[in-house]
Amino acid sequence: MFLLVDRHLDRSTKFNFTATITALVDTYLSPKNLDDRLQDLPQQFINPRPRKWTLIDWHKIDDSQIIGIDRQLFLAIIKGAIDTEAPIRGYTQTSRQYLAPIHRQMAGFVGGTLDELGNSHTRGLWELEESRHTPALIAIYRHLSGDKIQPTAKPARAYQPTDCASRDLYRHGLHRILTEYGATCLYLWLMGHSTGMLRQILGELVRDEVNHLAKFWGFGVWLYPQPQGSRFIYSCQQLLVHRSHGNSLVKTYRRMMSVLHWNEWNWEHQIEIMYTFYLVMKYLLTWHKSLNSSEIDRLFGDSNDR
Repeated sequence: MFLLVDRHLDRSTKFNFTATITALVDTYLSPKNLDDRLQDLPQQFINPRPRKWTLIDWHKIDDSQIIGIDRQLFLAIIKGAIDTEAPIRGYTQTSRQYLAPIHRQMAGFVGGTLDELGNSHTRGLWELEESRHTPALIAIYRHLSGDKIQPTAKPARAYQPTDCASRDLYRHGLHRILTEYGATCLYLWLMGHSTGMLRQILGELVRDEVNHLAKFWGFGVWLYPQPQGSRFIYSCQQLLVHRSHGNSLVKTYRRMMSVLHWNEWNWEHQIEIMYTFYLVMKYLLTWHKSLNSSEIDRLFGDSNDR
């Protein structure tokens, strides 16, 4: 279905970004797709298996598939995404530590398990799926530029617990949702400026990010139910209006955009990505209203027993 939609977009809307991004968001973040991604979590707890990507012919990538954006800027953004994605091991282990006191299965989904000595025993499904993004982006960069490139990533933020594990996870979880949300929007925006095999590869990254975003969002709804859930949603909405409320979300967002060479974007591209942020959040909040508390409890456990 995704490839059929992409082919249609290539022919009819590639010069109309608004129509293109609307069609892409409607496809990848449809309520059914978000529901499916959340509903398969119990099975992933029991038998975790990375989602298979469609067959990719890497040699079919070329710079003619970049649409409506300067090639060098497109490459600079890809390089920024590589540096952001690269320290995945650090991300997963930090998140596992925050999750472990709250939800053992979710901690395992994100960061795997440890042996008796505290060494890594298995890798988490989130790590397995996210770890293929950096190699894919490096391959995109190589085929578009002819140059090999290595990540210049900063270390992931270390685990910093306080005396309240729930509050710690709330703060960390908002950052995690922000990064998944930001990656979803960025890759969708890049899809809006690409075609052919290049768009297909970016679509695989989008599917991974949407999958993880739906699961983390659902977990947040479970962990902070009404009336506390209103706080969770309010905090997510603030991602659109640049208010940090003491949790450094704005700093995280600005740091992410600086890595993507935001100051080199023209005003049209800046408006496009902001519209993408708005549209994706609109779809998420619409989907959120359809979530059923009893169904959420079935997926993650009885909220009264946390």
